Amino acid sequence: MDLFEDIGLSGKQHKNFVNILKQSMKADRAELLKWCNGFPDRDNKLVTEFQTTFNSNFWEIYLYALFKEIDFKMDWSYSRPDFLLEYKGNNVVVEATISESAVGKTPEWEKDLSKGIPDRFKDMNMDSIIRLSNSINKKYIKYKSSYSKLEHVRPNPFVLAVAPFEQPHFNLQCEVPIMALLYDFYVDEDAYNDAPHLFPNGPPDVRLGWVEKDNGTEIPLGLFESDDYSEISAIILSTTATWGKIEAMSGNCEIQRAVSSVWWSEVDNKPIQRHSMTNQNKENVRDGLYVFHNPYAKKPIDPDMFKLDGVTQVFVDSDTKRITKERNGFCLMHRQTINFVSES
Repeated sequence: MDLFEDIGLSGKQHKNFVNILKQSMKADRAELLKWCNGFPDRDNKLVTEFQTTFNSNFWEIYLYALFKEIDFKMDWSYSRPDFLLEYKGNNVVVEATISESAVGKTPEWEKDLSKGIPDRFKDMNMDSIIRLSNSINKKYIKYKSSYSKLEHVRPNPFVLAVAPFEQPHFNLQCEVPIMALLYDFYVDEDAYNDAPHLFPNGPPDVRLGWVEKDNGTEIPLGLFESDDYSEISAIILSTTATWGKIEAMSGNCEIQRAVSSVWWSEVDNKPIQRHSMTNQNKENVRDGLYVFHNPYAKKPIDPDMFKLDGVTQVFVDSDTKRITKERNGFCLMHRQTINFVSES
């Protein structure tokens, strides 16, 4: 399957797809094709949808590459949901979804790095929480109305794999919005940046209870703080599973490219910055992956399933509400690639 085959869609192609057709990105495209190798096109629409909608298909290809790297067995006997995995003889169902920009909001592909990166995060985080909530709830309704009735789904843990593509600079949010949405645990970075001397232990965490949409509707937080979403066993999320990961992994020598990244070090108990050129960069598919476990899950997944280098797992005690993060090795929090010469 050639994702870049010319199938006569000129003028209808997604801006992200058009951007990666540059001659200098040949090695990057080859890296994506490696990710995609063996991925079955079950409805014969993958190439068309990848070229016209891009992000949702890119996320599915990433998940396939992730599960392949972890060496999970994938069963393609069923047309839906997206993935049926086998781990230690047990099945786990994974459904993929993304969050996108609301109508009238700036789409993620209009990011302008020449203006620098934001230094205020609350508005960005609130928007992300709302869009993530919409995506998760749509899939949860789909599970209850449809997927849960399928014989290969009903007895097994159900995991949602969510990627936020809802705004420019979405890659800066790390786990902050999803932690607020799932556990009502919001890290107030703006408060810390405004007065770091008041917070010697780092940015304060607060309980918001809810966030408000533009139309005044209140979105409740803490989806995993009761059994209301107990059919969702866990949520997988990555804000680093972007085209930037392709660029960071491809070793492309045709273009001058720098990689700036931030990793959490358990040894130093703090974030560590790294800077490198592409051909010196060390990053794999699972770096930057988060797994958020539902303490009320009817069918929890085995935590050992994702106990891997580079993966962060989040657990909450349903009684004490104590949050525990299990980080394995250096964990990628943020990465930005910079192409110094852009070829048309």
